[in-house]
Amino acid sequence: MEFGSVVQFLENRAVLITGATGFLAKIFLEKVLREQPNVKRMYLLLRAADAKAASQRFHSEIVGKELFRVVKEKFGENLSTILSDKIVLVPGDISVDEGLGVSSSELKQQMWNEVDVIVNLAASTNFDERYDIAMGLNTMGAKHVVGFGHNCPNLKALVHVSTAYVAGERSGLILESPYRMGDTLNGATGLDIQEERKLIALKMNELQTEGASQDAIKRAMVDLGLKRAKTYGWPNTYVFTKAMGEMLVGEFKGSNMSVVIVRPTIVTSTFKQPFPGWVEGIRTIDSLAVGYGKGRLTCFLGDVAGILDVIPADMVVNAMLMAIVAHSNQPRSEPVIYQVGSSIRNPMKLGDLKEYGFGYFSQKPWVDKQGNVVRVRKVRVLGSMDSFRRYMAFRYLLVLKGLELANTAFCHFFDGVYSDLNRRIKFVMRLVELYQPYLFFNGVFDDINTEKLRMAAKDNGVETDKFYFDPAEVDWEDYFVNIHIPGLVKYVVK
Repeated sequence: MEFGSVVQFLENRAVLITGATGFLAKIFLEKVLREQPNVKRMYLLLRAADAKAASQRFHSEIVGKELFRVVKEKFGENLSTILSDKIVLVPGDISVDEGLGVSSSELKQQMWNEVDVIVNLAASTNFDERYDIAMGLNTMGAKHVVGFGHNCPNLKALVHVSTAYVAGERSGLILESPYRMGDTLNGATGLDIQEERKLIALKMNELQTEGASQDAIKRAMVDLGLKRAKTYGWPNTYVFTKAMGEMLVGEFKGSNMSVVIVRPTIVTSTFKQPFPGWVEGIRTIDSLAVGYGKGRLTCFLGDVAGILDVIPADMVVNAMLMAIVAHSNQPRSEPVIYQVGSSIRNPMKLGDLKEYGFGYFSQKPWVDKQGNVVRVRKVRVLGSMDSFRRYMAFRYLLVLKGLELANTAFCHFFDGVYSDLNRRIKFVMRLVELYQPYLFFNGVFDDINTEKLRMAAKDNGVETDKFYFDPAEVDWEDYFVNIHIPGLVKYVVK
């Protein structure tokens, strides 16, 4: 595999990024601007009613973030000129059609004429998203982006960002293999994406005919997604619809389009650049760390000996950029898959997260809004769902039952307390149901393609100091205690 400089490749290129306000998209944009300000154009597709709303989102949700501090320091007053010359904001929505919901035909034609690289980062990452929304974004949106790419005569590469967890709950070594139309995880037959869309439309029509409320429609769509995912072996709507998105990318890419599918594992804060520890939003494992630090997590569910596959966000972006250059104008019959994670090269255990959390919060305890210092203890580990259910029954459900009896005896005097506790228990149980497959995950993600890319970059003398993505470089204890958890506290929890 021979390829040259990433920085040189990006010079005078036009890049389309979908989902531009997302976590990885912002890091990708910052990286390109910082390393190659002579990029021709960066088209940023984002949901907005019009150009004014798009501009407001760009300034508040993208360049207004601390992430862009280094770029601002590097270019100073010239940054505003760079942004006005290079950035084109595109109000749109990939779920709409192959025009990506872009209303301006003139802008759409300009994009078709200019775009060299497409990076599809638009997605709904909610595990229990409404099925209609997840289908629109994660599945049909992926097809629409490929369709848009077919109208770009200068297109050199399309990167579709998926997730390693399209593997569902598989154990053992999980290969970098593509999904084909109709594939399922449990051997069930009959998965047909068009039929799934019809099922959504049928259910929606039924609900509207019944005069169902918006809340009822939302619940029904959430339940339908989870039901259909589990029918074919996936644990939740998110990974199910992302897997179907991969199927459509492979099916409709054609023979002349160079397509790369990047499957990151659990993405965490930046490791090095633009500075260590920048993060946005609470991701899967972060909810555990934050809950523990605030004193709300009294027990820990999961297999402490199981591997927790995490990868810093800047490494994911660097792998994406390297893959773009490596596969530019090199179409293949199927998309090239890159699983970007750490479970092969530098595995971390779930139990390590517990220790790192204790190490950080015991030294730098959380201070709540009232100024009280929250002291943490090592949490109790529950190694199975059965032990968790017993714990919940003894610790909370008996109390809830007692409250129910007292509430009846005292003419519903405890209605508020009972409802609040009942709601919290249901919320926790639902979270556990959603996250359980990952807390007891027994797979490791093969990264032979990603390793070949790393070695090729090194052999070709490409800028591996700037575009690093080897998880073996990371000391996980140092990273979590001194970089990731402090970043969570500073940028997310505040």
